[in-house]
Amino acid sequence: MNSALLRSAFLAFAVLALCISLQAQSNSQPAHLSGTFTDSSGGAVANVQVQARLEGSPNFQNWSTQSSPGGEYSLELPPGRYLVRFTHPSFAPRYLVIDLAPGESHTLNLRLDLEPLSSNVVVTAQAEPTLSQEPAAPLTILDRGEIDARQSVRLPDLLLFAPGISIGRTGAEGGIASVFLDGGNSNFTKVLVDGVPINPPGGAVDFSNLTLDNIDKVEIVRGAESAIYGTDAVSGVIQLFTHRGTTRVPEFRAFGEGGSFSSARGGGQLSGLLGALDYSGAASYFETSGQGPNDDFLNRTLSGNFGYRFSESNQLRLSLRNNSSEAGIPGQTVFEPPSLHQRYALHDFSSNARWDLAASSHWHYQVSGSEWYERQHSFNPLQSFFATDLNAFCPQTNTTALPTPEFCDFTYDSRYQYNRANVAAQATYLLPKLGVTAGYQYEVENASIPFLNVGHVRRNNQGGFLDFHFAPHPRLSLNFGARAEDNANFGTRVVPRLGASVALHDGKGFWGDTRYRVFFGQGIKEPRFDQLYNDTSGDFGNPSLKPEASKNWSTGFEQKLVGDRLLVSADYFYNRFYDIVSFEFCTILNNFCNNVLPGQTSDFGYYVNTDRARARGTSISAEARPFSWFMVMGNYTYDDSVVLSAPNAFDPSELPGNRLIRRPPHSGSLTMNAAFRQFTLSLAGYFSGVRTDSAFLPVSIPPRNPGYARFDIATRYTLGRGVSLYARAGNIFDKFYQDALGYPALGRDVRVGMNYRFSGRD
Repeated sequence: MNSALLRSAFLAFAVLALCISLQAQSNSQPAHLSGTFTDSSGGAVANVQVQARLEGSPNFQNWSTQSSPGGEYSLELPPGRYLVRFTHPSFAPRYLVIDLAPGESHTLNLRLDLEPLSSNVVVTAQAEPTLSQEPAAPLTILDRGEIDARQSVRLPDLLLFAPGISIGRTGAEGGIASVFLDGGNSNFTKVLVDGVPINPPGGAVDFSNLTLDNIDKVEIVRGAESAIYGTDAVSGVIQLFTHRGTTRVPEFRAFGEGGSFSSARGGGQLSGLLGALDYSGAASYFETSGQGPNDDFLNRTLSGNFGYRFSESNQLRLSLRNNSSEAGIPGQTVFEPPSLHQRYALHDFSSNARWDLAASSHWHYQVSGSEWYERQHSFNPLQSFFATDLNAFCPQTNTTALPTPEFCDFTYDSRYQYNRANVAAQATYLLPKLGVTAGYQYEVENASIPFLNVGHVRRNNQGGFLDFHFAPHPRLSLNFGARAEDNANFGTRVVPRLGASVALHDGKGFWGDTRYRVFFGQGIKEPRFDQLYNDTSGDFGNPSLKPEASKNWSTGFEQKLVGDRLLVSADYFYNRFYDIVSFEFCTILNNFCNNVLPGQTSDFGYYVNTDRARARGTSISAEARPFSWFMVMGNYTYDDSVVLSAPNAFDPSELPGNRLIRRPPHSGSLTMNAAFRQFTLSLAGYFSGVRTDSAFLPVSIPPRNPGYARFDIATRYTLGRGVSLYARAGNIFDKFYQDALGYPALGRDVRVGMNYRFSGRD
């Protein structure tokens, strides 16, 4: 009986074990995840990396695959809950949590959006973001990797190493910083921060307090782009893009540094994902005593970028940025004593709210509203020096002021206020080979300028544009369009743009891809408010001023060599500038301006469209990566600019036949970046040839600024656990030079700091 009982128990146990085994086999049946990737036009996206990680798994095992040329992908996974990550160098990453049951076949098709912060994507060159090889206009992209390698702090120091750009700075730190692009005037470049225009109405951007904190990318488009951006985009557009959060576990960064001239800088950045919300915020502080009397500078930056994804096709984004600075202004100390009391405070704020909606696979809509304001306070409460020459009309007003033959330190207190607000909407219809965008913008500009007869001035503008992107062949990309700009002062102007980008050769090995570009565009710039309204000195404004304008064309090629380890590009550009505004003195010699303005008396002078100029030249760039840890970049620009007509020139540098001031005919740079294990090193050199310039002083100073070469070095060593030590030295050979005649540039500047970074995780 005992034997029978044991046999029965053993049989029952075997049956139970078999059932458990069968159940386990059933539960272990794998699940299948598959789908197709498409872009915004409905085309397939190849080479998308798919990575799945089982949540709660202690060994963080990953399963991965890559999409085929047709955009399809497939993964076989054990059942469970997965965090799935979809990444591509040109598209915004996507993260999804997916539950997979045993034996389940789950289909997930995704439409991927181009990643604006990617170095493979251009946002500024066309109405819709596009891959970097498609735009026809010459462009340069500077990404976060390049910013970190050079340890660049201020935007002008980064732009200096881009082709086609020259910088004019009236002081080492805090003086007005101007940018000249492809030979155009400083107010011929439109500057955007996350889509917000920050140019004063008709004026030039002061780059002195623009830092690179929280900036992940800078795009420089060279060529007249008024067909898309309206007024001010005469010789090109520069746009800054702030960082966006991408990780579920937040990323945090903090830094602090100090060095030469009693300089101190610190700040931090926090970014991440919180459900459907991505966020990024940063703050920084910089202070220096400067290299001479009254040369101190204080700068604060706050920046934020927030996005919310209601669904895959419905997104809202808000970006904010605030820059405030205060600087001592010693003046042209190469020629005159320093001004000990002159100060300059600058405050800029920009904000932009944008709603993106994809109503279908073909129709995409975008609505945005932005506001920018600037406050300038420039003052000199006490005279530091005066002129003993009575004809200089500069008597002594301070008993401690120094006597000079004819230089004058005037006292004054001026406050300028500018405001620009706009709303814009655009609709895009996309097909795999065709994209058509129609857009409309309404803008209100306000200003308060102390020396005008009116306390407040205002201008309302509107514009509409059409932009076409057509790819009739995989090797050919065509772009053309036009804008009708209706300005409250000069009326309606229509400006076109057209271009082509063609792949002449697709190849691997030594002789790689060859791409050719050609572009034509027209640009316009509205007059400044002070040129339109009477002032308190007796000059009268000219409300009949036409917009300053340009015609631009360029052509160039891009060649990859040696298995894509070497990239060479060359561009030729031609800019014709006309209807440039000048100031005409009303004297008896011109019959007191012939009373040309109805209702105005003959006073001191007025503004009129008289001048013409031309700039043409070549930009050559090369980028080589002989080893994975070493990269060399260089560029050279030849800018042949000349004044063609200037009947009202009152400075020798502005006479016809002279080169345009502060635009060197020869300039270039060379940068070497190396990264080996925990150590990185960057060496950079910039050179500028002799430039035409003016001291704008009542003395006979040759209007030529000597050329110079400047070298910088930056290095970083990673200690581990997110901590790194870094050091950089600008102008390491302590070269004396002047970006603007009379204003000495900063000497050797050494900074040492520590950085802590906690890298976020998915």
